[in-house]
Amino acid sequence: MKRIIYLAGIILVSFGLLSSCSKDFLDLKPLDQEVTTSFYKTEEHAMQALVSVYDVLGYQDTPGVSWAPFILVSDVLSDDSYAGGADANDGMDENEFNNFNIPTTSKIAHAIWLKNYTGIYRANLLLEKIDGVDASDEFKNRLKAESKFLRAYFYFEQVAYFENIPLLTKTLSGPSEYKQPQATPEQVYNQIALDLTEAIAGLPASVSSADAGRITKWAAQALLARVYLFYNGVYGKDLMAGSQTINSGVLVTYLDDLIANSGHDLFENYEDNFKLVGEYGKESVFEISYGDTPPWWDWGYVRGGEGNLSAQMQGPRVTGSQNWNRGWSFGTVSQKLVDDIKNDPRYEFTVLREEDLDGSLDKGYQHTGYFSKKYSSDAEHWGTGGQFELNRTCNHRVIRFSDVLLMAAELGSPNAQQYLDRVRARVGLSSIPATPENIYKERRLELSLEGIRYFDVLRKGLSYAAQELTVTGVRGPNYVGDQQIFDVTFNAATKGFLPIPQTEMDLSAGAFVQNQGY
Repeated sequence: MKRIIYLAGIILVSFGLLSSCSKDFLDLKPLDQEVTTSFYKTEEHAMQALVSVYDVLGYQDTPGVSWAPFILVSDVLSDDSYAGGADANDGMDENEFNNFNIPTTSKIAHAIWLKNYTGIYRANLLLEKIDGVDASDEFKNRLKAESKFLRAYFYFEQVAYFENIPLLTKTLSGPSEYKQPQATPEQVYNQIALDLTEAIAGLPASVSSADAGRITKWAAQALLARVYLFYNGVYGKDLMAGSQTINSGVLVTYLDDLIANSGHDLFENYEDNFKLVGEYGKESVFEISYGDTPPWWDWGYVRGGEGNLSAQMQGPRVTGSQNWNRGWSFGTVSQKLVDDIKNDPRYEFTVLREEDLDGSLDKGYQHTGYFSKKYSSDAEHWGTGGQFELNRTCNHRVIRFSDVLLMAAELGSPNAQQYLDRVRARVGLSSIPATPENIYKERRLELSLEGIRYFDVLRKGLSYAAQELTVTGVRGPNYVGDQQIFDVTFNAATKGFLPIPQTEMDLSAGAFVQNQGY
């Protein structure tokens, strides 16, 4: 079962994050009697600390605050999905995101904030302690690189959601340091760029099957490209990694290298990306694992298990089905997405239609007749033990190789036409010119319902966001409820960012300034 280690006021969790394919990596002994003065001494200690940082990748809730699974939340913010749920009360917090009417007291926003700073703290702590570990330089350098990647990942999610956040690259030594100012977005993004470039230099090109889920240098190169596209799109600037300028040319070099030399490739079948056969497969550049190890029962501490909450929440509210069972119908898919993708071969592997369901369907709030098929309550991903709803086993493919091809094409690779053609040919589509418009449209078709769309829209500017995210009067044939519950107006005053949680504003004692529009 999951082992919990208490250290210096934090909880280090020897987690099941990479459980299905990396038991050797995670099979660490408990340290029930360890104290801070004797910890961080051995390789085993350091590995347990690293596991605790990786653990936060899989957090989808903050106990006592809210559930906030990344895929669901970001897609509800986008034009791909509505809030959904059993009824208006069930999805009230999600519907605040759907309607861009998010209060500073939002439970979901606070859960996101706390999750990412938990990961940042743990990464900082390991980076401070790793040099004192009795281990080889090779071992320590790899753990430093992994910690920097993970810190960058958490900071990117945080700054992309909240924009104006504190930047902490070390743990706080005491109450005198608790009052931290907000950094500028430029400072945060440049730290992310520095962490990722330093991580690239220290990460391996491959990992063993026992270590599946650990970071490679290819994942760091791909994440840096994603960070750049968002930052450059929103702020119109290049990144600075220390004294090194990170621009499109640098990133094309990284991505062309990844495409040519990493061993990653497209699956022959698009749908394999979201099946068990595709877990840690050749198309997955960076993946977060979910599963049923240990089998989990505790509704009071959902974080203790490893089930994919996005899949549970987005699954259709069906009983008696042999194929889809006991989801909660959050994240109902919009008619707008269906209209955009219905003539594309990827449609049948992206959108689950009401008429495809067996069993008895309970139509919930903002019922559209469409559900996500990529992360859902399908039978292949049912857990084998524990509370049924808490043990969905589908992994989150954070960065796929097809995304890398499209990022490289968008950034101006001389191979852009070839890369776009590869993505389209995989699903039987003919070549089209590799124009910026066509590449961007291909992202919509290839990556929809994967938590990417909202940030892709924001990086195109506020006028484009208002155009795409404001949807009124659009209604599909199976919609249930008054039209007004499906009408959404983007709130450009917020620039698309979430409010700084009111609890954090209060704790800052005046150090924080609330985000624009709140």
